[in-house]
Amino acid sequence: MDRMTATTPPHKLPVRMLGDLVSARSLEKVLQDAALARGVTVEQLWPSALADVLKHDVYRRLLLGVSPMLAKKRILDVLNELDKLPSESLPPAGLSPVSELEDASRRFTLYFDWPETQRLRGVLGTARTESEAGRNVSALVQEGQTLIGQMERRLQEGLVQQEQELAELRDVFGRVQPLGGKDVRRLESLIGQLEEAQKQGTLLPAELERARNLSFKLRRSLESSVMQSAGEAPAVDAQARVQALEQEEVTRKLIALQRDYAPLLRARPELERQQDEYRVRQSTGRLSETAVDAWRETLEAARQQTLQAQREELAELAEQLGQQVDGQALNDARVALDVARMTLQGGGLATEELRELRAVAQALTHSPELAERILEGQRELAELERSARDVPGAAAALAVALTGARQAIERGEAYDLAPLWATLERQMSQAAAQRQDFDARADFVIAEYDEVRGLAGETIQRLGRLADALRAQRRLGPMSADARERYAQTLDGAEALLGEARAEYEAAQKVTATFGEDALDNLLDVFDFGGESLDDAPGGSGLFGGALAPTSSVDEPLAPTSSVDEPLAPAKPAEPASSDPFAALLGLSTGASASAAQPASVPDAASSLSLPAGARADIWQVRGSAVVAGPEDGAAQGVAALLAQADALGLYRLDMGDDAHVWSARAAGEGEWRLARAADWDSLDDDAGPWLDTGEL
Repeated sequence: MDRMTATTPPHKLPVRMLGDLVSARSLEKVLQDAALARGVTVEQLWPSALADVLKHDVYRRLLLGVSPMLAKKRILDVLNELDKLPSESLPPAGLSPVSELEDASRRFTLYFDWPETQRLRGVLGTARTESEAGRNVSALVQEGQTLIGQMERRLQEGLVQQEQELAELRDVFGRVQPLGGKDVRRLESLIGQLEEAQKQGTLLPAELERARNLSFKLRRSLESSVMQSAGEAPAVDAQARVQALEQEEVTRKLIALQRDYAPLLRARPELERQQDEYRVRQSTGRLSETAVDAWRETLEAARQQTLQAQREELAELAEQLGQQVDGQALNDARVALDVARMTLQGGGLATEELRELRAVAQALTHSPELAERILEGQRELAELERSARDVPGAAAALAVALTGARQAIERGEAYDLAPLWATLERQMSQAAAQRQDFDARADFVIAEYDEVRGLAGETIQRLGRLADALRAQRRLGPMSADARERYAQTLDGAEALLGEARAEYEAAQKVTATFGEDALDNLLDVFDFGGESLDDAPGGSGLFGGALAPTSSVDEPLAPTSSVDEPLAPAKPAEPASSDPFAALLGLSTGASASAAQPASVPDAASSLSLPAGARADIWQVRGSAVVAGPEDGAAQGVAALLAQADALGLYRLDMGDDAHVWSARAAGEGEWRLARAADWDSLDDDAGPWLDTGEL
């Protein structure tokens, strides 16, 4: 049981856990009516009585908006939490409510820049002062519990995102590790720190940002090296990949700005419109990284200006309210002033608090009866707006009605907000159905991945990372708007890979049935860049063996991941393509193509090419996809079958490793390759290196 569950009164659990299905206001009304019907107060609905209310009253209320299956599942979730609570009819003795809040808030002290944390500091400071003065702090305690619940949700969502990004960083590190250097070592160190933090349930946003920046820098360096060392066609492809990486980085930074400056953007509509314009430019590839960095500086300057302006406005409001006659409304306003003051002192914006205080100051200029009616309407309106914030589509659906309601309430007119609450709950029902659909899609992706996970290859590995992310997202409870958007993006990405993964799996099954399991293993082992590292080979110098070999893509390194619809091109295009999608990849086909793939005659191949006696390496000459000179060896023939594809991709060097040997191949032009093998890299370099470079024995 988490700390939040332990300190939450039982009757608050349904509100906290079901608040994404129906508004908190409606749930509290159901609980109050149920308690009244049973002759007790809502605070006396402890686990045994509350369970009965959940199974009947709350369940019937949920059925008005969601399916019976979903309603039952979510009610069972709340009942499971209730089972962890004590069954006494009175709350257990212990810390005071304010002390409990302080205790529960300690795990979030690291996240001092969160708006919820800044607000909670103000709430706690005010609650402490009010409690010492002997005044009622129940409203402040309730708000504090709500904020802690929001921070708990944000932490869990952050851990899911951090793990997803950590998986991507591990993958990138495996690709750039052969580059070596201090940046690679620094990335490895940051990944280690993030892994340890993930185990401890802690977010490290600064370290994650540094790791992202290093990852981007190294990936760009990798592709830039390809541009400098490869031929014209590979260089053009590498340039395109560099541009794609830069746009990916721009997108990531723009999303981070939206998250980090969300309170400012809500407070300054003109900045929010500018942010939207940047998003449009980014979607069309017309936004540079420099422009995004400049926009961040603009936002930070605007935040400081807004913070100062709000501090000045708060001082004016305090003076204005100080001239009013004492009363409950003024006492509530004084508490709100204290919370806003402490929030601003802590560096957080108090936009909503100031708006409500302005409304209070204006309302208090009317007669006491009219002022009370205005204030009551404003409180309900504020609650409605807060409830709508994380409901997809709710803000847009309510925008016009909220504006009209606010103006009418400020004039002192009676205004029925029930239709607006009904609109919000319809949006909540739609969001619940959407979440149910997301979960079903995630289950399908995970099941599909589990069927093909035994197949190696880049596509399966990428799909596996997304499937792991979906498992974690699937376990999250009610989601924020940002988490829901990330869930949708992960689903879209995984579903896009499913067709390709299924095609690879079916093609691999065909290869296995035709040529045996060893043929498929050899085929995938040579190009498996994402699984077991090639650096694990004896004396291995990594994928590039000291000289950078161009790849087809940083994100999609050389691997037999072509789809059935687009097989890799054969090295000799004179013959028609085989109908077997893996025939060209394996250097095998039928009819005329099969004949063309083999040399017409290679007499005494074993004796026509060899190193001097005592050499620790074996060498072969390869043409097309066949060994034309060198000792007979099945493994060499398997590697030769792949060199034609490397030639078609514009590669000129491959360094590889298996369980017993290291391999190196150099292009000799006209579809020919020199291939060498030894037990370790030193032996290969000493005995076969000169021949690989010059072709002279």
